[in-house]
Amino acid sequence: MTERAERAQSLHNKGYNCAQAVVCAYCDLFGLDEETAYKMAEGFGLGMGMMDTCGALSAAFMLAGMQGSKGTEHPGETKAQTYKTTKMLAAAFREKNGTYLCRELKGIADGKMRRSCPGCIEDACSLIETALIK
Repeated sequence: MTERAERAQSLHNKGYNCAQAVVCAYCDLFGLDEETAYKMAEGFGLGMGMMDTCGALSAAFMLAGMQGSKGTEHPGETKAQTYKTTKMLAAAFREKNGTYLCRELKGIADGKMRRSCPGCIEDACSLIETALIK
C-alpha cells in the first residue's frame, strides 16, 4: 500500500467518510486545499449518501475532473475525456470487486459482503495512482 493510500486509511479511521478520506489524501496533488476537499466530498460517503456508487470510487471521479477539466473558461471542452476516464475507473473497480454499488459491496441485499470500506479505499487509491497520477 502506498503512503497516500495509508493516509487515506488513517483519515477514514479518524471519522472521514470513504470519499473524504480518498479526496483528502490526494487533494494537494490536484490543486485542492484539504478543507475544501473534505466539505466537497461529504455528501459522497455511504455511496453518495444512499448506498449507490461507492464513495471511494466517487472520490476518484472527483479527482479525474480536477485533473482533466479546463474549468469555466472552456466550458464543455474537456467533459467527454473526463467521462471516458470515469468510465474506465468504474469498469476497473467493477472488474476487481464485481460491482461499484455500495449496497452490493456491503452485501445489504443478499448478505454477501464483497469488499469492506478499507478495501474499497485501497482499490480507489490504486486506481488513482495508476490512472491519474503521472
